[in-house]
Amino acid sequence: MTQHSEPQPRIPSMLDALIPIFALIAMLSTAVIYFGDNSSYGPNQIALLIAMGIAIIIGLKNGFTWPSIEKAMVNGISLSLSAVLILLAVGSLIGTWLLSGTVPTLVYFGLQIIDPSWFYAAACLVCGIVAMSIGSSWTTAATVGVAFIGIASGFEMSTAVTAGAVISGAYFGDKLSPLSETTNLAPAVAGTELFAHIRNMLWTTVPSISIALILFLIIGFSHSGDGTGSTDSINNLTTTLEATYNISILNLLPLVVLLTLAYKKMPAFPAVAIGAIIGAVWAVIFQQELIASMAAEGVEGVKATIMVVWTAFFDGVKVSTGDTSIDELLSRGGMSSMLNTIWLVMTALCFGAVLEHLGMLRRFVDAILSAAKSTGSLITSTVATCIGTNLITADQYMAIVMPGRMYKEEYERRGLHPTTLSRTLEDSGTITSPLIPWNTCGAFMMGALALSSYEYIFYCFFNIINPILAIAYGYFGFKIKTLQEQPA
Repeated sequence: MTQHSEPQPRIPSMLDALIPIFALIAMLSTAVIYFGDNSSYGPNQIALLIAMGIAIIIGLKNGFTWPSIEKAMVNGISLSLSAVLILLAVGSLIGTWLLSGTVPTLVYFGLQIIDPSWFYAAACLVCGIVAMSIGSSWTTAATVGVAFIGIASGFEMSTAVTAGAVISGAYFGDKLSPLSETTNLAPAVAGTELFAHIRNMLWTTVPSISIALILFLIIGFSHSGDGTGSTDSINNLTTTLEATYNISILNLLPLVVLLTLAYKKMPAFPAVAIGAIIGAVWAVIFQQELIASMAAEGVEGVKATIMVVWTAFFDGVKVSTGDTSIDELLSRGGMSSMLNTIWLVMTALCFGAVLEHLGMLRRFVDAILSAAKSTGSLITSTVATCIGTNLITADQYMAIVMPGRMYKEEYERRGLHPTTLSRTLEDSGTITSPLIPWNTCGAFMMGALALSSYEYIFYCFFNIINPILAIAYGYFGFKIKTLQEQPA
């Protein structure tokens, strides 16, 4: 009996590849128009799932089988699991650090030493230093970044601009840190050495952060008002913090421990989890009055302490000071606060995995390469592919690995040094990830800073300027290393 082998799936046409993308763009735009800032809390997830369904129908038409597509979806979701664990741990950390007084103490002292005129630049610079020291933009934003959002509220300054400054600084430091995963991943994919990669990145990264700092200084100096309202707000916030918490320099020890663990290169999930547990212990030691005030009616003593601290892990804290704006600042956190973010990450990665499996991403890159003739257009194509991969696969690592693999041979064929490719991967794949709401990084920043990316995206000056500068360097031939040169 003759055995018939299964027919090979057909390569998707450009129209096939474009249909789900255009459908997604149309639905995401509609979600923003109809739901505004709330579009990330359900509407975007539905748009991603419907667009994925459209892609699946096209894949089935091209000869792909449902079991193979389902396997790709499961693999895509599995990529999100490490991020899910970190998100849950960060939710607990924010909850216990608000209860322990760690974040309120950072806010309290920050209000004493930082001036509104250079506040945004300070937020950017401090986050950059912390991220460079520990190699993690996520940890930086979830700890120091949360504190800066609180300080901004005290100064009556824009939390959206503050979030932009935090993210700009966090990604600047992360990008140049030898402890960062992406900083190690990019040269590994491109085939070059870590410190040669970092040295070459300085040419695009330092000018980009310098321009960003100048812009943050300009915005800070133009902070409107005669200062009276801001002073009253600061006095009100500091007085309320003193009345609500036992403010002490000792409250900052959980932060010191977490930063030390990150510096020692402990993986993010256990490091953040340990930080959350230490925060809970500190709350029991230093914030007994606050815990008693938050306990349910009729619950006292050890039971009250256990229930309030336990709740901080899974549902955050709800502080009641009598001032609604301050209550909103101090009442958040818990694993439950991250569930929507996790939903967004999982649906986005699932969509990206389906498009990759069906060959639609490869179709885009082949078309782009055929049109990239000059060095400038090749770098522009790499930047566009990294940003597109961030949009479609919703994963920062995929936005480095996939374009890196796709363009490596082309860079070598044109005589360009691997550090040129590795720098371009970071100038676009790493940097643009937090600007996309459904990307793992964008979703994380929304969850940690409690703001919609549509509010802060245009204030992430470093993240916007860096890819533009990378493209400009390509067209002008400035600091573009070739194989005949040694990387600077």
